[in-house]
Amino acid sequence: MLPSLFPWAVMLRAALSAGIAPDAFWRLSLREWRWLAGEGGEAMSRGRLAALMGAFPDGEDE
Repeated sequence: MLPSLFPWAVMLRAALSAGIAPDAFWRLSLREWRWLAGEGGEAMSRGRLAALMGAFPDGEDE
């Protein structure tokens, strides 16, 4: 099993405690996602981007 690249549980709890409904949670902007993830809106590191690219490679749609 791959390690989680996103702290989903933390983000969902933060969203619920902030009063964000589930449907609104999935429409959040990148800046809002970063805030919920505790990244403070900073740019993604090269290592984190490489990890995401490895976990979710571009490919042909099947």
